[in-house]
Amino acid sequence: MSKRVVVDPITRIEGHLRVEVEVDENNVITKAWSGSTLWRGIETILKGRTPMDAGLIVQRICGVCTYSHYRASIEAVEDALDVKIPENAKLLRSLMQASLYMHDHVVHFYHLHALDWVDIVSALSADPAKAAQVAMQYSDKPINAGEGELRAVQERVKGLVDTGKLGPFANAYWGNGTYKFSPEQNLIAVSHYLKALEIQRIAAEMLAIFGGKQPHPQSLVVGGVTSVRDMLSPARLQEWKDKHATVMDFINRGYLADVLMAADVYKTEPSVLGGVGVKNFLASQDFYLGNGEYLFDSGVIMEGDLANVQEIDLSLIEEDVTHAWYEDGAARHPYDGVTEPNYTGFIERDTVYGKLPTFNEEGKYSWVKSPRYNGEPMEVGPLSCLLVSYAKGNKAVVDAVNFVLKATGLPIDALFTTLGRTAARLVQTILVAQTSLKTFDALVSNIQVDESTYVEPQMDPNKEYKGVGIIEAPRGLLSHWIRIKGNKIENYQAVVPTTWNAGPVDAMGKVGPFEQSLVGMKLEDPTKPLEVIRVIHSFDPCMACAVHVMDYKGQDLGQFHVAPNA
Repeated sequence: MSKRVVVDPITRIEGHLRVEVEVDENNVITKAWSGSTLWRGIETILKGRTPMDAGLIVQRICGVCTYSHYRASIEAVEDALDVKIPENAKLLRSLMQASLYMHDHVVHFYHLHALDWVDIVSALSADPAKAAQVAMQYSDKPINAGEGELRAVQERVKGLVDTGKLGPFANAYWGNGTYKFSPEQNLIAVSHYLKALEIQRIAAEMLAIFGGKQPHPQSLVVGGVTSVRDMLSPARLQEWKDKHATVMDFINRGYLADVLMAADVYKTEPSVLGGVGVKNFLASQDFYLGNGEYLFDSGVIMEGDLANVQEIDLSLIEEDVTHAWYEDGAARHPYDGVTEPNYTGFIERDTVYGKLPTFNEEGKYSWVKSPRYNGEPMEVGPLSCLLVSYAKGNKAVVDAVNFVLKATGLPIDALFTTLGRTAARLVQTILVAQTSLKTFDALVSNIQVDESTYVEPQMDPNKEYKGVGIIEAPRGLLSHWIRIKGNKIENYQAVVPTTWNAGPVDAMGKVGPFEQSLVGMKLEDPTKPLEVIRVIHSFDPCMACAVHVMDYKGQDLGQFHVAPNA
């Protein structure tokens, strides 16, 4: 007899991603559904506004990777108006993107994903002296892993437990049988979790040096950047480089060591040896290094065929809304996208927790649309990015991927797993951190002969324009699409990475990456579905912000009206 398992919320920061699975009598997942239960109406808010303001508005889509939406929107307008920005502006934008990656990926691994691998309670029984020796197995210079440091961390966590106020460590499935770290390994990871809180602040400051602030930077404009004085200040340049060195040190001595440790311990755990059900991958060219060179390549891989990488054809991208809470219609290209809400609610039924509102999988069950490339679902993200560049023979990526495979003793097929997806994010972080120094040097060299950072865009009110900004955001391929008429935004669509990964089943019955990644996986205990959370978190899900929130009965909890010409 099948049973329904509901996981809601599934994210540790944004609480509006919900996953439901159906398990058979052996607790094997036979069906899965993912949906966002919060609507973001940003595209509707933008209509009728000047395209010059779009970037500042759309970065409010997300409170984490605000810069990614900001840049994609600015570059969509630049594409529409055929604006070619100065070299310095391209380099500064790349340095800000690198700063974001070094911040975002560290935050994801430790503060959003680590507790899927690390049993905090187990760390309380660790021997700090033994843990310090274990740390030496994964780094010759482990960070925050000396006996005294580990003892202090253990006492700090014990203090939380003794008070009964676990803070960020509350409401987890401690003791689940799929946790594999020893008490000592758990203690090492907890120490790095706490250290990462300090490191992420420094990484955020890196972006703010050239972005003005973080989150929600403000130095990008259509035509270039405004952070001229920061670019020309030796003190500000050195400050960025110093902070970069601190963050990179943690990545090399902490983040790398912990992923190697996870690969060593979890390489036989069934719940992380699957997780890539859709083997179609999409990635964009990104991370400008200077002189026309980029770190990552763009391309399309179908059915896991690394020997046949295709170039992206933007005309083949469409969004399907068959099972999304929008008005029905044929799949549309983003330039012609329509975002008209049509909320149809939930169905109450029995679950492993008793009666609960659940998805109506026969109808609509998510605010996320279903993007398709040539009619096929695609995975986007660090794994897709690396696979495309690896398949294209990108030397930097090939060397980095091969290094990790050799260090872990895993075959290349291990990339097509949840563990591989998590390792890919680390490899991407290391590559971005290393090569951003090349971008930095290119900037320093270029400002010796050219201080320009801006060109004034021209827009004719009698002409119609359309453009797209496509970048590789931390969670994968991000595209913003704009139509301009009468110097105002006629239509706007943002196709975000999690839309690609989390979209519901489409009109043809084709299942997206989130849902397909869970099918066939066995749960140790359906009432404590840690395995589901571990797989979905490996994608780093980020659901968009909203205009209004609804409860299960369809009642409005809050509404906000923004006049288009305000």
